[in-house]
Amino acid sequence: MNTGQLEPATRRFRGSDGLTLVADEWNGAGSAAQGSEPSVLMLHGGGQNRFSWKKTGQILAARGLHVVALDSRGHGDSDRSPDATYTIEALCADTLQVIEQIGRPVVLIGASMGGLTGILAARQAGSRLVTKLVLVDVVPRYEKDGSARIREFMFSHVHGFDSLEQAADAVAAYLPHRTRPRSPEGLKKNLRHRNGRWYWHWDPAFLTKPNEDPFVRVELLEQAAVELGIPILLIRGKLSDVVSEEAVADFLDKVPTAEFVELSGAGHTAAGDDNDAFSEAVVEFALR
Repeated sequence: MNTGQLEPATRRFRGSDGLTLVADEWNGAGSAAQGSEPSVLMLHGGGQNRFSWKKTGQILAARGLHVVALDSRGHGDSDRSPDATYTIEALCADTLQVIEQIGRPVVLIGASMGGLTGILAARQAGSRLVTKLVLVDVVPRYEKDGSARIREFMFSHVHGFDSLEQAADAVAAYLPHRTRPRSPEGLKKNLRHRNGRWYWHWDPAFLTKPNEDPFVRVELLEQAAVELGIPILLIRGKLSDVVSEEAVADFLDKVPTAEFVELSGAGHTAAGDDNDAFSEAVVEFALR
């Protein structure tokens, strides 16, 4: 099937603080959105946006699923928080509001920050509303050095780039294992041009507000994961420096019902690094 023809519609949701949250939605107006299968709600990682899920969204939609890929607050086209509230609790509250507006049970898929949000949201929503959870290269006890490398990359380019090529150079240096696209035009989904420079499309206050770090609450999140009574799939990129083999073993020991898939050619950005293998694992899990 040519999934490239499955273009999403844009949908707006109301977040927990009255913020407008923008999403891509596939099969929203068709019978698939009202069928017996749960919807799929995808939550991206910090500094990313809904477009990181495009290929996976197309593949899931081609299988007849209703799919929503959300821009988290302060990211992409969603509203910025006026008081820079980007805690895991705020992201969770937004997710619960979105699930309510979707109006049917969901399979939650979360990468990095989105995965931590998903753990907390699934625990608070209960198994009636969140039927399954996919964690993409994240566990509560992640590697601090790997997380610091992400934040360093985000901080180092907070003042933007002179050109798309310069941005592409920065991404290539940060993700040396990923094949560099021939053209940097695709980065326009992640950047915005203003005052002669290209800036990442997220609120810098996400990183700079004192004492606000979305990658926290280890014990709270771990306990929430332990208490979940729903199927969980943990996907790790073998090249990841954020989730170690030891952390995976620890998580599976504490949550023995969780399933585990490792993608050999992927790093922390697993969905984009090896999208075919990633999507295959997600589709099989979601449709089971």
